[in-house]
This record gives sequence, structure tokens and C-alpha cells, in this order.
Amino acid sequence: QVQLVESGGGLVQAGASLRLSCIASGPSFSGSVMAWFRQAPGKERVFVGAHNPRNANRYYADSVKGRFTISRDNTKNTVILEMNSLKPDDTGVYYCAAGRPVLSALRFSHMYNSWGQGTQVTVSS
Repeated sequence: QVQLVESGGGLVQAGASLRLSCIASGPSFSGSVMAWFRQAPGKERVFVGAHNPRNANRYYADSVKGRFTISRDNTKNTVILEMNSLKPDDTGVYYCAAGRPVLSALRFSHMYNSWGQGTQVTVSS
């Protein structure tokens, strides 16, 4: 199982950028789908994006498409979430996750078996 630690959250104004990092430890990182989810106060955890190592494709929620970018460095066991043009609706705790979901199930949190502790992102208007 992969252990995950996120960092990089903070308080920013709308329109700003943030870069979240997720460092993984464990033998199965390179073969794992790496995903980001977020959870706003009082709401369910929702999919933000994922990187599938089997085809090197990236998948994004419609709400972040064109603004967020996932990158991955298997040599450093790191996955990055670059967030641009941030909006107040992007506020929440961001979680890094690892798992081996099938392509059709990438967006479902229960398909991931490793989670980080989360990092808070707050976007003020």
C-alpha cells in the first residue's frame, strides 16, 4: 500500500495560483492511478483529476478542466496539482489518493485505497 503526504495548500485570492504536491512512499507508486479529490465544508468528497500510468492520460472534472494540471514524476514518487485561475468554489481540503481503479471508475473515491491527510485550500473573493 502507498503512503501519501500532501503539501502546498494555503489562502489565496481569486485568480491566483497554487501548487499542491503529494509525495508517495511504497513499492507500488509507479503502477498506481494517482488522483486528487477535494472536500468542501459540509459536502461530499469529489473528484478533481487523475493520472493513469497505464496510458499516461490525465482526466479532470469539468469544473477544473483548463485551469488545473496534474503531473507526475515516478523518479521522485511525486504527483503535482497545478491550480490556476482559482475561484472561491475551489475552496476545500484537497486529498491525494492512490489506487488501481478501472478507467470507468477513476472518479469514484471508494476505488482508491490509499489517502493522504489532506491540505487546505482557501480561495477568497
